Parts: sequence; C-alpha cells; structure tokens
Amino acid sequence: MKYTYTEKKDTRSGFGAGLAELADKNPNVVALCADLIGSLKMEKFIEKAPERFFQIGIAEANMMGIAAGLSITGKIPFTGTFANFSTSRVYDQIRQSIAYSGKNVKICASHAGLTLGEDGATHQVLEDIGMMKMLPGMTVINPCDYNQTKAATIAIADFEGPVYLRFGRPTVPVFIPEDMPFEIGKGIMLQEGTDVTIVATGHLVWESLVAAEELEKEGISCEVINIHTIKPLDEEIILKSVKKTGKIVTAEEHNYLGGLGESVAGMLARQRPTRQEFVAVNDTFGESATPAELMKKYKIDAAAVKEAVKRILAN
Repeated sequence: MKYTYTEKKDTRSGFGAGLAELADKNPNVVALCADLIGSLKMEKFIEKAPERFFQIGIAEANMMGIAAGLSITGKIPFTGTFANFSTSRVYDQIRQSIAYSGKNVKICASHAGLTLGEDGATHQVLEDIGMMKMLPGMTVINPCDYNQTKAATIAIADFEGPVYLRFGRPTVPVFIPEDMPFEIGKGIMLQEGTDVTIVATGHLVWESLVAAEELEKEGISCEVINIHTIKPLDEEIILKSVKKTGKIVTAEEHNYLGGLGESVAGMLARQRPTRQEFVAVNDTFGESATPAELMKKYKIDAAAVKEAVKRILAN
C-alpha cells in the first residue's frame, strides 16, 4: 500500500491543533463552544488567546446567533460542539442567521457518525451532511485523518463564506502526509486502478484503502479517491475516473440518503450514467457499542467496501 500509518489519532485533535495554530496566525479568528471544550480539544486555543474564546454553555442556538453577529464585525467565528448539536438542534438558526446571508461562520462539528460509539443513537448523527449540503452557499468538508483535519481547519479560516467542518471521536490511522496541501473542493487521487472507482470520505477513506489492498491480492484493481469536500463536489476527478473504470463504489459514515453517495449519483445521472454501489448506513439509527462493532454491524468497514466492489463487478 502506498499509504501506511505509524500511529492513530482522533480527528477532533486535528481540529484542536489547527485551531491552536490559527490563534497565532490569524487575529480575527475567534472560538465559541457549547460547554464541550475538552471534547472539541479547544484548550490550546484558549491558552493562546483567552480573550478570543467565548464559552456559551449548553445553548447551541444562541451560539450560532452570536457567531453570526461576530462575523459582521469582521471576526471569523469557529463554533464547536457535537455534530448532532451543530446541525439538528440549530438548523433554523443556521439557515436564517448564517446561510441565508452568507455569513463567514465556520461550524465545526465533532463526534459525527456511528463512531461516536457508546453514547448511542441520540448522539450519532447520520443525516448531517445531507442537511448542511442542502443549504445554499454552505461548503461541506469531511476530512479523513488527523493531518487532513488540521489542514482543513487552517484552510477554512482563509475561505470566505459559511463552512460545515465534520470530524470524529475515535482514534484512526494517520496516513495523509503532514505537508500535503488542503484545497477546498478538490479530491485527492490516493491510488490508481482500472476495474472500479472507490470514492470515499472521512473515516471510510482508510477503510477503502485497506479494502483495495486486499482486493489487489485477488486480482482486482481499485482506484481510490478521497473526497474530503462533499460540497462543492470535485466532479472532474470522479468523471475522469469512471470514464476509465465504468463502475463506482461510494463509501461514507452517513445515511445513504443525502450523503456523498447521493451527490455522486446525482452528478453522474446528469453527466455520465454509471453503475454505482453505496457503502453507507441503510436508513436507520445507530445504537450503543464500540466504533468497530458498529462499523461492522452497519456495514461501513473495509469488509463492506470489498463486498460492494465484488457486487458491482459481478453485475
């Protein structure tokens, strides 16, 4: 495998590291938190710039309104709470106060997807990508490891407009080079192949690379693309790949309704109809268990990616 790892880190720590770096780099960056400083790894930002941190408490809707107001003064607000509370709980405030007027607010959402784990279904948001990508003008980013999350956090500070940045709780392999540039809206070709295209996002990028390596031993050549920006979608890299392979598997830690897979399917339907398989949660809520147990049960791990590739090649 071209990409390997020597350690595991949680992507939320990548966010914390990127935010701490922004404390030094950009005096206009301010941070807001809804009583989850430790979970969002915001301690280092507070140490460096305490005057630019606002503890809002368990009042997420109020946090979004305050962030919108701060953006009017020229500040670049980064809000921090769980993905469920960053979207479902405050959707009206985001729509009316941030998205509608294109406010320069960065909505930073931790503990996304099933891999939140033992906290269970009430906290495991699986519809957030769909909710946020439907808002006009909202950029949606879902990085795959610690390094890419750190790079994304730094990059969105220089990007004008509302952004939804999604990351997670568990430790996952760190395999993206620390110095790899992060370009919003541009996918990354991780591995070239000829038989099938695998387009993955977030935690499923590493699972897809593992699946591709195992499939290669069986004589199946997979092209693997990391789509860290779901909106705007990098149509060019996907179209170029499926023109070669003629088949595509999308992989994500999200409901198949409204996620990356549907964005890809819609784009292909308009431009190049292509046979597609989805690796995603099948229209259900989660439950309490370890991240590995949940990924296996809900079929969003490397084994599920392998199965999807074999299904598509058999038809």
